[in-house]
Amino acid sequence: MEEIIVISLGGALIVPEEIDVEFLKSFKSLILSQVAKGKKFLIDTGGGRTCRKYQNAASEMTTTTTEDKDWIGIATNNLNAELLRVIFGDKAHPKVIYNLAEKFSLEHPVVIGGAYEPGHSSDFDAVLAAKNLGAKKILNLSNIDYAYDKDPKKFPDAKKIENIFWPNYRALIPAEWSSGLNTPFDPIASKMAQEEGMEVMILNGKNIANLEKCLDGEQFLGTKIS
Repeated sequence: MEEIIVISLGGALIVPEEIDVEFLKSFKSLILSQVAKGKKFLIDTGGGRTCRKYQNAASEMTTTTTEDKDWIGIATNNLNAELLRVIFGDKAHPKVIYNLAEKFSLEHPVVIGGAYEPGHSSDFDAVLAAKNLGAKKILNLSNIDYAYDKDPKKFPDAKKIENIFWPNYRALIPAEWSSGLNTPFDPIASKMAQEEGMEVMILNGKNIANLEKCLDGEQFLGTKIS
């Protein structure tokens, strides 16, 4: 049976301030080297800082609802998704898949996922895709090395987490989703991942060598939630 890997690629990696072309080149090269080993990928993109810039601008000028902010997030997610689809060229499915709960073709070794409806983040879309494909592992790539027991930017005594079970992880994060919520893996996605018996690996996507170790099934630096 062919190996299908689901990756949730954080928008902070794609556009930290400006589009990170060097990272995207390295990421593409790594994924294509894994494709050469017979693996297939579903890569779902996030909106990251671009999303928050637009959401904050809207909030400064008018009263915005959570759904308003979510629609802005969906648009920025899908912009990043189209960029990834173009980058991977003929190795990628010719269209971004927006509704990842629906069946789609895996004829191409790389499928890029976007966002479809309000109420959750790209993490949830990645879980939907994994459920759809029968995959039990998701790689969540962002600009952090580990998940922590509390926000390390606010609490110097925050402790990194290497392994944690879903109930314990979910006790550390808010129970509800709110647009712009910044957690290593969002509450709605975490609930479904636990119900589906999935593992989520959280690691810093900028560390390409470490990401390669994770993809090859070797020991890696990051957090595993199971």
